[in-house]
Formats: sequence, structure tokens, C-alpha cells
Amino acid sequence: MNAVASRAVGGGASPRTILITGVGRGLGRALALELAKQGHTVVGCSRTQDKLDSLKLELAAATPASPSSTEPNSLSSNKHLLINADITSNNSIEELAHVVMEKNGIPDIVVNNAGAINKNNRIWEVTEEEFDTVISTNVKGIANVLRHFIPLMLPKKQGIIVNMSSGWGRSGAALVAPYCASKWAVEGLTRSVAKELPEGMAIVALNPGVINTDMLVSCFGNSAELYQTPESWASKAATMILNLTVADNGASLTV
Repeated sequence: MNAVASRAVGGGASPRTILITGVGRGLGRALALELAKQGHTVVGCSRTQDKLDSLKLELAAATPASPSSTEPNSLSSNKHLLINADITSNNSIEELAHVVMEKNGIPDIVVNNAGAINKNNRIWEVTEEEFDTVISTNVKGIANVLRHFIPLMLPKKQGIIVNMSSGWGRSGAALVAPYCASKWAVEGLTRSVAKELPEGMAIVALNPGVINTDMLVSCFGNSAELYQTPESWASKAATMILNLTVADNGASLTV
């Protein structure tokens, strides 16, 4: 594990408000539940309402009740906010930012997690539509979030932004060229934005590692079962993310 993750937990002890895109499934969902379990406030978005509805119930069960509260967990989880939003739409993310500010205030941490991958194919066999979906989700989607949430953080000059990258954002692989291209773009985007942020803020590119998600199944088939689950990953990732500091600005990290 990267040295960042081994820091004293004190860096992540105070309750935070954390925005996570793509909370409907996979890593985003597991991370949201882990952070809620630790007492942090989760603001999540997804394009799939039924997944948001089921996550709301899971967050209710995971959220610790306040020591002074006599309310059941289902009510204590009302501090979380789940919104149907499409990160590929600038208008949708602009509205998301307005709602988040109105209901939860400025996030302490933003995790750009939502992503897409192409079906295994050589580049000349990948359709235009599929290529556009990967680039629009993985690159434009992050840019949309940065466009509308960084300005909210600027007045206080505080905030950590985590852009989910990949090992394939630092190397190449056959049959997933669109995905590799998008994650290389995430790495470059992150390093550039790091030079634009004021002192007190930080942005990092985070390679989550290899985890058994729907995206990995798309690439590896049944052998995806050999890798760790999102739930086992989330506890390590949460610790690492909560302990990021301004000293990590512009870094390419790995869970």
C-alpha cells in the first residue's frame, strides 16, 4: 500500500462531507457504505434511481446513530444525500452542485469515481458510440465535476479532490484502448489542475488497484473472481482518502 495510507488515522478522524460520483454500484457504492459506517456524511450521485433507492436503505443500516439521539439508524441516515445526476451532462452537474450547496454545504472531499469501459475489442472494431461513452464518462464527466465544485471550494481554499485513475492510465493494454486513453487523460488532467489550485487544496489521481467489479468482469471474465471484493478494498481506500493532505497535490497514487 502507498505510504499515504499508512499515516496516522488522526488525519481522517473528524467527520467529513464526501461527494462520490457513481455510487450506484462497484467501488463507489462500497466506498460510500464504508465512509457512512465510519460516521462521515455521503453525498452521492448516479444515473440509476433504483440503485440510489437501495443504497439509501443500506446507508441507513450502516450509519451509526448519534450517541445523544434516540432515533433509529434509518433516521440518522438522513444526513446523507443521494441524487440522480448524469456526470456527462454539464447542466446536470451544475444542478447537482446547487442542490449539494443548499442541503449539505461544500464537500470536504470529492471523489470522481464514475467510470465506463469498452467491451474488449481492437480499436477499429470499437463503435463510435461506445468510444464516445467511455471518453465522455471518464474524462468529460470529471471535467464537469471540477468545473462546478472547485469554485465552491476556492473561497475557503480547502478541499481534496480524488480522480479515479487506473493502472491502465499509466500503461497500455490490448482491447481496451479507449479506456486506457481516458485514464491517461485523467492522469494528465489531474497533474495540470494541481498547478492551478490555490495553496490549501489538493487533487490526486488514484489507481484503485484490481478489484472484482462489473468492469473487471467485462475485461477478465470469470477470472475476475480471483481478485478482492469492493468491500474489502473500500476499508483500505477510505483510510487512504481520508488521510490525503495538501502535500499530495498532483500525485499519482495507488491503493
